Amino acid sequence: MTALDLAPAPGAAPLGRRIARHAAMELRLLLRNGEQLLLTIVIPTGLLLVLVHAPLADIPRPRAAFLVPGVLALAVLSTAFTGQAIATGFERRYGVLRRLGATPLGRIGLLVGKTLAVVAIEVLQIALLVAVGLAIGWHPHGSLVAAIGLVVLGTVTFSALALLMAGTLRAEATLAAANLVYLLLLVVSGIAFPLTDFSPTVRGVLRLLPSAALADGLRAASGRTWLVLAVWAVAATAAAIRWFRWD
Repeated sequence: MTALDLAPAPGAAPLGRRIARHAAMELRLLLRNGEQLLLTIVIPTGLLLVLVHAPLADIPRPRAAFLVPGVLALAVLSTAFTGQAIATGFERRYGVLRRLGATPLGRIGLLVGKTLAVVAIEVLQIALLVAVGLAIGWHPHGSLVAAIGLVVLGTVTFSALALLMAGTLRAEATLAAANLVYLLLLVVSGIAFPLTDFSPTVRGVLRLLPSAALADGLRAASGRTWLVLAVWAVAATAAAIRWFRWD
């Protein structure tokens, strides 16, 4: 009769499993947070429904063709930047990042898990906004592959900016700054209001913002929008790697 070996077998789970479980935990935390859901789902959807019917601004017609791509860009901004910056800032303040970074998950696994959770939330957001857009008369056009590529590039850009902010500022400052940037970009990026309200010089500068490039690209992708987002993605990622502090 073979003896049963009950000796412990210490060791970490495979990296893929560790990342998947951490991503699932991050997703559950995001879905349980009422303020996060308000920011990432309720506000973009409500804004779309209000602006498409209310004559609050001189929005190009058909309104849905202008607003739906802009609000999709706002959804990416709210999840990948604002929500992630605030959550990461307070995790850093309370020492959560330092402790998780010391586990077998590792820092790379931690960041990949966070990114996967953000992507999962974005999938829910985009599915909801597309459904609402189709219901109010939006007719999508252009390449689906190009749109997905722009959303991915925008997610990388805003995630890197979120980590840069959360890793360099105090949690309270991150909370205030992230919400302020969110509101400013909503107004001056051509997301919900056209940039034609600004002078040509100011308009040219505003089009260099990553949120403006993403919104313009989702309406009609061009080489300029890809270039602007790519430059922001590289610069923000390099800055986050260089200056992000875990404690």
